[in-house]
Amino acid sequence: MARRYDPERRQRIIDAAIRVVGEKGIGGLSHRSVAAEADVPLGSTTYHFKTLDELLVAALRQTNEGFAKAVAGSDVFEAPRSGLAAGLAAVLGEWFAGERTAVELEYELYLAALRRPALRPVAAEWCAGVADELARRTDPVTARALVALMDGICLQVLLTDAVYEEEYARDMLARVIDGAPGEDADGAAADRRGERGAPGT
Repeated sequence: MARRYDPERRQRIIDAAIRVVGEKGIGGLSHRSVAAEADVPLGSTTYHFKTLDELLVAALRQTNEGFAKAVAGSDVFEAPRSGLAAGLAAVLGEWFAGERTAVELEYELYLAALRRPALRPVAAEWCAGVADELARRTDPVTARALVALMDGICLQVLLTDAVYEEEYARDMLARVIDGAPGEDADGAAADRRGERGAPGT
């Protein structure tokens, strides 16, 4: 009998894998559990994804779109540099205001890269993609720092079950963008030079 044409099957398997991880965690993921969730033969999952890592890579790429959609729905990358901190903080707020389970799932798959090297390039793609966009408004070094700060804020909120504080995020992002407190930093550097003494003294 000829194979039934089913162009959406691969996508259904990915969607099913994401649901399985959402309900049971990474440890509950297997070809068998995904096949049952997607209502497809077991052989279909191994046909499209020979290993679980391949399936997790596809799932992570798809879940990474959550934050990307939040960014795409805003004009944060088009805003003047002076409004960038407020824009980024607002985007994070909108993201957290959505379905919390989806946010947690995105980070669960993201952090799975700690144990699964195959996922690391996908996690790096997300960081690099956001940093590239931010570099258009700042510079590459500041952009990387902003991504690290946003990552840290998100992890703190998720791991401590804290409330996202948009004002705090905005202020911290502004410090990175503006180099604040710039005058204090310069003053401290000058003080240190004075403590060491001028050359020849």
